[in-house]
Amino acid sequence: MTDFPLLPEQASTIAQSVDTLYWVLVAISVFFTVLIFALIFVFAIRYRRRRPDEIPRPILGSLRLELFWSITPGIIAIAVFAYGTVVYFRNSAPPADAMEMFVVGKQWMWKIQHPEGHREINELHVPVGRPVKLVMTTEDVIHSFYIPAFRVKMDVVPGRYTTMWFQPTKVGKYHLFCAEYCGTEHSRMKGWVYVMEPVDYENWLSGKATTETMAAAGERLFQKLGCQSCHRADAPGRGPVLAGVFGSTVVLATGEKVVADESYLRESILRPQAKIVAGYRTLMPTFEGQLTEEQLLQLIAYIKSLGTRERIDTGP
Repeated sequence: MTDFPLLPEQASTIAQSVDTLYWVLVAISVFFTVLIFALIFVFAIRYRRRRPDEIPRPILGSLRLELFWSITPGIIAIAVFAYGTVVYFRNSAPPADAMEMFVVGKQWMWKIQHPEGHREINELHVPVGRPVKLVMTTEDVIHSFYIPAFRVKMDVVPGRYTTMWFQPTKVGKYHLFCAEYCGTEHSRMKGWVYVMEPVDYENWLSGKATTETMAAAGERLFQKLGCQSCHRADAPGRGPVLAGVFGSTVVLATGEKVVADESYLRESILRPQAKIVAGYRTLMPTFEGQLTEEQLLQLIAYIKSLGTRERIDTGP
C-alpha cells in the first residue's frame, strides 16, 4: 500500500493518529452512504404503488425510531470531534525541547536555515526521533509546507509567522511539496526531507562549512543597525531591555498584555508604532522594506538567544 500515492509511508509520531481519523471518517461516510441508498431502493420496491387507485396507509411515526436516528448520529459526530480535537492539540504545540529551524518560502523554492547557520534550498536534514519545530514565513505569496509521509501541512503566509512541528520515526528520504497554488511554477516547488541517524546528522552538520550561527549573524546585524544604542543590555535605555523578553508577557502603553513570541518581535521590528511598551515613547524607526525575511529571523534568533524571562529570573 505504500506505493499508492494516496497512502504514503507513515514516518512520524502523528501519522498513525491522522490516518486513523481519516479512515474512521471514510468508513462512517461509506457506511451511511450505502445504508441510505440501500434503504431508498428497498423502500421504493416494497412501498411502491401496486394499483392506480391504491391509497397508502397514513404513517403515524415512531418516537423511538426518531430518537434513535437523531441520537445515534449525534453520538458518532461527538466521538469523531473529540478524537479529532485530541489529534489537533497533540499536533499544535511542539515539545519544549524541539529542535528549531527556520523556513522562508519564495517563488518557487524553500529556503531553510538551521540554528547553527547551515542553509539549505528545497532540502531539509533532520535526525530521527528528535522533535523538530519549523518557524515559517514567505517573501511573496501564500505557500503551504507539506510533508505527506509525516502527515503535516501548514500554510506559510506573507507578513506573519506560522509554526509546525513533527517527530520523524523512520530513517529515509521523503517528499516535500508546496500544497498551495502559488504561481506558474507551483508544481516545481518541491524538495526532499532527509531523516538521518543522530550520528549521521551530526557528521552532516560538521561537514557543512558555515561562518556563524543564526544568533551570531543576528547579533552582528543588531550592532550594524545601531540597535544597542537604545536597547542596552545592562540597564533600561530609550528602548526596553531585550534580555529575557522572549516568551514573557509584555505590558503595552494601552494596558493590553501580549506574549513576546516570534510574531510580536517581527512586528516590533517592522512596525514599532503598532505596540508601544508601557513606559517608553515612540522613538524607534521602522525597518520595513530594509530587512529581508532571513535577516528578520536572524535578529529574532539573537533576541531569543538572550534568554527567556524564566531563565533570567531563576538562573540556569
